[in-house]
Amino acid sequence: MELLRSNLSRVRIPEPTNRIYKEECCISFDTPKSEGGLFVDMNSFLAFGKDFVHWNYEKTGNPVYLHIKENQKLVSEDRPSKKPTLLAIGVEGGFDNNDPVYEQSYEIVILPDYVTLPFPWVELPEKVRLAVDAIIMSVGVEKKEQVAAWTADTKIISKHAMELKQLDNGVIVPPSGWKCEKCDKTDNLWLNLTDGSILCGRRNWDGSGGNDHAVNHYNMTKYPLAVKLGTITADLEAADVYSYDEDASVIDPLLAQHLQHFGIDFSSLQKTEMTTAERELDQNTNFDWNRIQESGQEVEPLFGPGYTGLVNLGNSCYLAATMQVVFSTRGFCSRYYLDQGLKMAFDTAPADPTVDLNTQLTKLAHGLLSDNNYLFPLIQKDDGDASQTTLTAKQEGIPPRMFKSVIAAKHPEFSTMRQQDALEFFLHLIDQVERNNSGNPNFDPARSFKFGIEERLQCSSGKVAYNKRYDYILSLNIPLHKATNKKELEDFQKLKAEKSARGEELSSDEIVRPRVPLMDCLDCFSAPEELHDFYSSALNAKTTAVKTAGLTSFPDYLVLHMRKFVLEAGWVPKKLDVYIDVPDTIDISNMRSKGLQPGEELLPDCAAEDGGLNANEDIVGQLVSMGFQYLHCQKAAISTSNAGVEEAMNWLLNHMNDPDIDEPIGKAQKSVPYIDPSKVDTLISFGFEEEVARKALQASGGDIEKATEWIFNPPPGITNMDTTPSSSGAEVDAALPDGQGRYRLIGLVSHIGTSTHCGHYVAHIYKDGRWVIFNDDKVGVSKNPPIDMGYLYFFERIDG
Repeated sequence: MELLRSNLSRVRIPEPTNRIYKEECCISFDTPKSEGGLFVDMNSFLAFGKDFVHWNYEKTGNPVYLHIKENQKLVSEDRPSKKPTLLAIGVEGGFDNNDPVYEQSYEIVILPDYVTLPFPWVELPEKVRLAVDAIIMSVGVEKKEQVAAWTADTKIISKHAMELKQLDNGVIVPPSGWKCEKCDKTDNLWLNLTDGSILCGRRNWDGSGGNDHAVNHYNMTKYPLAVKLGTITADLEAADVYSYDEDASVIDPLLAQHLQHFGIDFSSLQKTEMTTAERELDQNTNFDWNRIQESGQEVEPLFGPGYTGLVNLGNSCYLAATMQVVFSTRGFCSRYYLDQGLKMAFDTAPADPTVDLNTQLTKLAHGLLSDNNYLFPLIQKDDGDASQTTLTAKQEGIPPRMFKSVIAAKHPEFSTMRQQDALEFFLHLIDQVERNNSGNPNFDPARSFKFGIEERLQCSSGKVAYNKRYDYILSLNIPLHKATNKKELEDFQKLKAEKSARGEELSSDEIVRPRVPLMDCLDCFSAPEELHDFYSSALNAKTTAVKTAGLTSFPDYLVLHMRKFVLEAGWVPKKLDVYIDVPDTIDISNMRSKGLQPGEELLPDCAAEDGGLNANEDIVGQLVSMGFQYLHCQKAAISTSNAGVEEAMNWLLNHMNDPDIDEPIGKAQKSVPYIDPSKVDTLISFGFEEEVARKALQASGGDIEKATEWIFNPPPGITNMDTTPSSSGAEVDAALPDGQGRYRLIGLVSHIGTSTHCGHYVAHIYKDGRWVIFNDDKVGVSKNPPIDMGYLYFFERIDG
């Protein structure tokens, strides 16, 4: 007790604003359920597993910890299953699913000798009792973030409800015995509240659900509201009303009146169907292993280093699939596992390692790649016949909560529990990793994905221009006209037309999809493209130019993005239903850019003649790749002082209709804008040099706050001491990974669903001579990997 009293100054009573961690170790995936429990630092309120708590004591000197241990309670096996009613975790009506019940025990532990004191205990100092009570009563940061992100949005009243048009067509809906008017579906049926039609719901990403007849009916008629039959009871608030126009579950205050129009006595109906929210809960918590990609096949589970799954936190499959492939690359494996232990990451981390990207990437790497204990032991499964008793193993997997919290911090999309685009997440990850390693680029694993793209522009004068930009993915269009099964497609279209004329539907076995070779997609990237209304500085007029593109370097890992999602007329998104024939190895040596060739003459550079600020070609190149004209992009970069792509794009969007937008760049364009001397003096008073202060104010439009941010976080290629654009592209390329143009396929991320922001992502990775499927926390041998269905393909360069 005296030892505890002598350390009372290191004990804090939590304030309401303090972040308290008590669900998971901040540098491992230990929890109170782990063998050694969890130790909560009673000064910083960070949590540590038994193998790591002494690291925190050595680093901070904090000796007093609350030890939390959870042990499973024995409960009746036939207890009733409690079904969740809210899309929420840790709140009344949220997830339960009959998970094991645990009871908690507590004790006070004092390091370094691990002296233990019981809790509760009346002899404990009041400060310690108050601190422990506050920790126990508080909701941990981990659960707070889950609850906030998972709790479903409040339904709104539909804008169509109050003045909904209902047809007097004599339709009377019976109280039972419903069936889709277009097929034989008897469940997942929706009653259109305008014309009384009963049609089946959407087909889910995994093939379950309906046949899309209800939504197709809306597309034809534009009748907006439908109610799900089977969810209507005397409590009309529980009925599932959907607005196709608003694309959301909504409230219909006049639902009783709308139902009576079709002769429905809602007071006599019993609930038989799940609502959309309940079905969403069901799909988010019960991904059936046999229905994802390799449906109906027995999959041999895999465990151990490199075969650890990631728990789905709720629509986090995009993150899980991407990180599994990323950590199968040498760069990320070396940087965050082989070359950096958890101790090194923790020692160099800030006071709170939960917000440090380096620490959380290292934690995730060690969780995935080390010989960890995140596997449930073998359990006996008795099917009632002693001769059929089997032993099965279930992988617990690891929940990437802290990593997701760090990588998604302040990001408006990734910080939510909504489904996201795996491509966008990959690029965001690479950007954050590159920034995190900016002080030591040689250790930056993002470099292994980085390569240069050079675009060659030749106008009708015969003169050329070369623009360079850098990227981490090669985004490829899919040329459907290059399909290799055109005869089968023609026959399929005929069959489709014949069945449609007879009112019949195609079976899944009859559907034929185009097959396009990957090499044809790569050829499209390098194919010549005409650019109209190109301003030629040689002709001083608009003309037509031809653009070709090539790579200036071949990265260690080449990521190919298949543009399966396109916009049709009216900006309607559509997913191309196509297979890509991908070989095991590819050779893209012919895609290397040759640069300026002997005999070629460059287009005159107005900027060089006028002797002022030159446009940053990296910024210009990225804008050109988005479809903007080269001259406009140059003006945008110069007008924003090469501050960055975002600033230049904003300038472009605001000046596209300027009368002089197509005029050549002149001295007026390149002249330095007026800078308020008082603002320059203010930045000088902060300790910055005058030249740096002027450059920052010029780049930020005279805003002191933005100028300060610009100085501390300058655009790539600019430093505080040297505020000129980076050196020539050839010198920069010399620092990038490069080699021969031969690659082998090592992994892919495939997507099931109609949009990148819905559906499900799964990773397949080639490991130890076999394909392995990573489906969230489920990992197993892949018998039939869907190579032709990839959304992102990961290739490793073959050298030698």
